[in-house]
Amino acid sequence: MASGKSNSRSSGRASRGVPKLTHLDDQGRVRMVDVGAKPITRREAVARGRIAMQSATLKAIIGGQLKKGEALAVARVAGIMAAKRTHELIPLCHQLPLELVEVDFRPAEQPAAIEIQARAVTIARTGVEMEAMVAVSAAALAIYDMAKAIDRGMTIDAVRLISKSGGRSGVYLRDHERPWPNPASRS
Repeated sequence: MASGKSNSRSSGRASRGVPKLTHLDDQGRVRMVDVGAKPITRREAVARGRIAMQSATLKAIIGGQLKKGEALAVARVAGIMAAKRTHELIPLCHQLPLELVEVDFRPAEQPAAIEIQARAVTIARTGVEMEAMVAVSAAALAIYDMAKAIDRGMTIDAVRLISKSGGRSGVYLRDHERPWPNPASRS
């Protein structure tokens, strides 16, 4: 190398103290991870994101006054459908048998936004984090599509993992955030 710096990625090995990226082989080439020897366990992931908008847009969505119809119902279905097709959207994801996908919404007035949460559950050899995040992203995009006629300035942001459980790495909980209660348990 001209700069004289070593390239730790050229060998595919992580430097001391840094975990190795599992989607790279020893030569640094992209690969799909072999999960065949991993145990089948129950795995759950919760992701969240938001779509910010004008106050009038939020009122129209919550009030069911969009010309295209019920934005949140369409967004919920879009999120569920997208989670089921994550392996087709994210190149190295494994196709998973999803036991459950839930998509829920919480409007916020100051600033005007809709928080979106998705929960995905599987019994498999690998986790469902990507499925939950894809569900949130697709739900946000569906809201944008439903309301773009009145607000093209909407912004989708903060898509993140809130929690995950199951598998070798165990439980992850994002600092200062917890999953919302399951919609079915709120009756």
